Amino acid sequence: MTTESVLPPLDPFAGIPDRRYEVRASELLKPGNAGLMRWRRQATNAPIVYVEDAYITGTLDLRAADLKYLFRFERCRFEQPPDVREASLLGLVFRKCWLPGLKARNMRSRNDVRLIRSVVQVDGDRREIEETTVQRGDDRERGMPNAAVNLTDAVIEGSLVLTRTVIAHPHGKAIHADRLVLAGALLAYRMVANGEVRLPGLRTGGNVNFSGATLNNPDGFALNGNGLHIGGSLLCEVDNYGPPSQRKRFSATGIMYLPSATVDSDISLREAKLTVSQHGPIAVDAWKSNDPYIDPRPALVADRMRVDGNVELSDGLQALGTLRMVNARVGGSLRLAGAEIRVERGKTVPYYDRALHLDGTEIGGDIEATSLRVPTGQLRLADVTVGGNFLAWNSMFRHPGRDVFSARRSKIAGNFQLTDATIHGTLRLQGVDVGGSINLAGTRLTDPGRRATSSYSLDVRTGRVGRDLTLRDNNGRPFVAEGGVNLDGAQVARRVDLRGSQLGSLPPFGVALDAGDVASDEFILTPSSPPTGRIVLRRAHCGTLSDNEQFWAASDGIELEDFRYDALKKGIPLDDDKALDARIELLRSAMRGYRPGPYDQLAHMLRAAGNEEHASTVALRKQQFRYEALARGFKFFGPGVRLWSWLQRSMVGYGYRPVRALGWLLTLLVLGSLWFGLGSDDCIYDQSGRFMRNGPRCVVNQQDTGLQWNPVIYTADLLVPIVDFGNKSRWYMHGPDNWVAAGFTASGWILATTVAAGVSRMLRREN
Repeated sequence: MTTESVLPPLDPFAGIPDRRYEVRASELLKPGNAGLMRWRRQATNAPIVYVEDAYITGTLDLRAADLKYLFRFERCRFEQPPDVREASLLGLVFRKCWLPGLKARNMRSRNDVRLIRSVVQVDGDRREIEETTVQRGDDRERGMPNAAVNLTDAVIEGSLVLTRTVIAHPHGKAIHADRLVLAGALLAYRMVANGEVRLPGLRTGGNVNFSGATLNNPDGFALNGNGLHIGGSLLCEVDNYGPPSQRKRFSATGIMYLPSATVDSDISLREAKLTVSQHGPIAVDAWKSNDPYIDPRPALVADRMRVDGNVELSDGLQALGTLRMVNARVGGSLRLAGAEIRVERGKTVPYYDRALHLDGTEIGGDIEATSLRVPTGQLRLADVTVGGNFLAWNSMFRHPGRDVFSARRSKIAGNFQLTDATIHGTLRLQGVDVGGSINLAGTRLTDPGRRATSSYSLDVRTGRVGRDLTLRDNNGRPFVAEGGVNLDGAQVARRVDLRGSQLGSLPPFGVALDAGDVASDEFILTPSSPPTGRIVLRRAHCGTLSDNEQFWAASDGIELEDFRYDALKKGIPLDDDKALDARIELLRSAMRGYRPGPYDQLAHMLRAAGNEEHASTVALRKQQFRYEALARGFKFFGPGVRLWSWLQRSMVGYGYRPVRALGWLLTLLVLGSLWFGLGSDDCIYDQSGRFMRNGPRCVVNQQDTGLQWNPVIYTADLLVPIVDFGNKSRWYMHGPDNWVAAGFTASGWILATTVAAGVSRMLRREN
């Protein structure tokens, strides 16, 4: 009902209206036909007070009133803020109204409270609305908030609807609703709030929906929901009502502050835009601290939050400021797919430039971060527990020169998949525990962080992987680690795969791959190009080793002390001596010096495979390289060491070729037999007459007339030391024969000594 039926509808947003629309609030509240009864709809007995197209002057004062009416104002303009504090009403509706404020502390409504397509605008020059505790030395009531809409401690047995309403306060809060209790939902589609929306302790039975809303409080909290409890979902996403061109995304300029919040269903900020100034003073004085784990300019703060469903920070979400959820609990999944998060890059320590901060958070489902973009800032996930997978293929994380992704000691029940990603900075997974696989196929890691003790692009030290660690190429895109990979002490159940990878290193450390103490069923060490730097495999162990020449050609060599492998994936055939020689040369060139362990390991592996001949060849070559190293160390005695090495190698193969000794023995025996058998002696009789001819040779003692000359037995007696066959001291030799006999005796001693040395060494090694 209007004041005059002939008047056109009132536009309450066009300023002070014509006085013909004026209705005094005092007249409205008069009892009887001149007051409330006049505005009731008389067609039915419904207790509705319906006022439309009116300019209500004075104060609509319903404070502490107990009225069984639903008040509905449509196209009305209020001169003073309506006052319904401590009132008990059936409901309260403002539709297309203009209000200078709304005082509704401790109000109780048995139905909805609605401000639809309305404007609540506090005049900056008028301060009557202000109820503040901030100022001192005045007559204002302490404990009273300064807000355009004040719903503190109100109880609404229906829903609070703020759809398409504009609420603005130039020097206070837009909404103050501490401990507001709603039996239904809070619906604020496309609401615009200039000032803080304060909802700590809010309790709702249904959703809180800010889809399409705009919250603007750049110097503080855009939304303060400390400790709120939502019986449904918190929705801050796109409002798709109307044609596609009119869809509107949620945006917040200021901090989304939700610590200790409890949400019984989901939180959705899909396509939301969150902005916090990255310059100027810190927004909250309490955060002015030297604590390095504080995030002073966060776009979202949700520490200790409890969510039974999913948290959606995805599908085009844009955040300028940290997304912080420390020690939170998410029953479902955390989705960051398609989001973009950026922060201002810190210039001094501590840097305070974390883009995503999830320390200590427990997530029951997955973390889905596919196509996530972080142009600047760190993603920190220390001590996070994930019940599902971490999925982040096609992502881009950029924080050059620092740790761009840090997930120390995190536990992931499923897979950690970061394939085809572009990462500028260090990916730090130190101490991570992954039940499935870590898959970084096709990922490029450049611009790693530099520290005083180490510098790596990927750090998985002491990590535990239930299946595979995959650092390989993917569809023609190689895995690249510009600063190298650190796997020191990692435990991988199945496979460490570096097929087609490209490994580099940075000075002064120069380590392209540190796989010391790594244990796995299989190593696939087949990079596409020689690693630039040093490879460390100390005390590593695998069941099967697959490698290539590029791996062994690492620019600064390979450390192989106590590196153990049980078999080669591509074995060495029994008849392929060239393959064995090639592998020995790979070992020798990679180590840049003599190390016995790698040769022993190769020999042990070949012997276990039944390839005893090749195992002996490896052991022989090891001894050869050992003497070469000794000769280089003993400068003066070097030639003697080389000669002794040559004698052992040529005669008995350092004990691994005993047949060579028999060959030498037979050769010398033939040569000696020919020399002494083809020659003859002219006996030279002295005065004693002790020489006499006995066949072609002269005996020393004339009494040895029964001794027959046999050049073969004589030569054997010369060659075999210690044992005497009764020939070498009984025949007289002179001239060249004497020298030849002495040479055969010396050769016998040398041969016997080298055989004894080689055999004893082999026996000690086998024992």
